[in-house]
Amino acid sequence: MTALFESTQLANLKLKNRVVMCPLTRCRALGNTPNMLMAQYYEQRSSAGLIITEGASPSPNGLGYARIPGLFNHAHVEGWKLTTQAVHKHGSRIFVQLMHCGRVGHPLNLPEGARLMAPSALAAPGTMWTDAQGPQEYPVPREMTENDIKIAIGEYAHACKLAVEAGFDGVELHGANGYLIDQFLNTGSNQRKDAWGGSVKHRAHFALEVVKAAVAAIGHSKVGIRLSPYGVFNGMSPDPAMDELYIHLAKELSALRIAYIHLVDHSSMGAPKVSDELKANIRKNFRGTLILSGGYDRERAEADLSSEAGDLIAFGRPFISNPNLVEKLKAGVELTPANPDTFYSADERGYTDYV
Repeated sequence: MTALFESTQLANLKLKNRVVMCPLTRCRALGNTPNMLMAQYYEQRSSAGLIITEGASPSPNGLGYARIPGLFNHAHVEGWKLTTQAVHKHGSRIFVQLMHCGRVGHPLNLPEGARLMAPSALAAPGTMWTDAQGPQEYPVPREMTENDIKIAIGEYAHACKLAVEAGFDGVELHGANGYLIDQFLNTGSNQRKDAWGGSVKHRAHFALEVVKAAVAAIGHSKVGIRLSPYGVFNGMSPDPAMDELYIHLAKELSALRIAYIHLVDHSSMGAPKVSDELKANIRKNFRGTLILSGGYDRERAEADLSSEAGDLIAFGRPFISNPNLVEKLKAGVELTPANPDTFYSADERGYTDYV
């Protein structure tokens, strides 16, 4: 038995191993409501010590992609209960990722009355898939007013309460990959001159206010956050103050005593590498659990756990096509490759039919 497969603590929770299943958008929530097929998918992967679900929007405004789940009404709570009950049967823990897509969306994917909003009126680059009309260019979002920002923070807090009601062990706030929280952090999407943009402290303001609201709603031990320094997904761009920004966040998040930071390094997918120095500085300044993510195999995972670079290791795409990933990693057997053509389709193909 090696460190990757040993039990450990995450805040008040005991995890049966140090393997984390990354949040992976899969687009199977028809009508934006979690269902039995999704519960089967997560149950198949419940050998992980901790599962972090795909992003679930805390607001109708945040449902940017086709068929992603929400967590803002009673039907969503009942739908997610299917998943939490299925996973808990196998002794795994599960956090729901709260992902407000912000500008990464299209009106054709939003319910009636919802609005595409972001820190600044800057469109994301590229196109967005819509079931109604296929690929569409991203529209220019509405720049959020002070009231919009206040409402959005409240929606995160409300979703946190619903998460506990649905049986989740906690929530992960999606502050990475170019979604709403990251849009406030990044100068590629935030050109505000007020208290929500400009300086490092002002750009971090929204993220920290959302975290404070989540902590007030459900307690610090049930809250984590995902961060992606130097990420370029969805039009994000590095800037000269990037290291300063994330060290500031690490210090402030540590003071709020949240359960974990989930740190993503997308260099394995072509993004700039998060330097070992920045990772070490985040580690030094954050007293909670540090989850490391980005292109891991067993050997690298064991090395980073052994050196105490992180406490838990998250695996993403390998979990798509290897529901029994933990057992395969233990046995050292070859992993099944995934079929990207079925990543975001609507049925069980490439979803629950892997063995």
